[in-house]
Amino acid sequence: MPRVTLPRNIHRAAVFAAIALAAQIVDVRAADSDASPTSSATPEISEAARKVYAESMRQARALLTQKKYDEAIATLDKLAAERPREPQARFLKAIALADQKKNEDAIAAYRSLVADFPEMPEPHNNLAVLYAQKGELALARDELLIAVSTAPDYPLAHENLGDVYAQLAAEQYERAAALDKRNKTAPVKLKMVRDAVQSAQ
Repeated sequence: MPRVTLPRNIHRAAVFAAIALAAQIVDVRAADSDASPTSSATPEISEAARKVYAESMRQARALLTQKKYDEAIATLDKLAAERPREPQARFLKAIALADQKKNEDAIAAYRSLVADFPEMPEPHNNLAVLYAQKGELALARDELLIAVSTAPDYPLAHENLGDVYAQLAAEQYERAAALDKRNKTAPVKLKMVRDAVQSAQ
């Protein structure tokens, strides 16, 4: 039987919020913003050094837009090595890996990021999208619960969590119908969930 559509939004905000920390594979806040959630963990640097970092981030984003992934990742690796307590370069690299369909590498990058920066919701959202694509819905749900707990006003994570719950519900209704052929309500609920998801696309 057909399945309910999985969550589709990887927050590129971190790419556009790191490309802005808020876009659709989620982005980290702005790469060149002093409002970054990790700014307090970063030693004070000169204004000139800050501008150089911001310009390098812009160049990396431009390379990604041009799909020059190897060059972009090389730039991002250099930035991450220079400022290991800044998450934006690492976040953007994870997005680049996901864009190349290197999902296992992207998952590893996001997992490393959330280990170091658990307060950032966007990597949790993006991890959830990648887990959902693999059919690992329980893991996706858990990451989204962390994201919305960390940032209750993060609408994309709430929407993706709803999508995951819809998929989980559909799986259970389908299983109930398969286990009990006389069950009349589970197929109706399954159809309702599928119709609701399809009508929103």
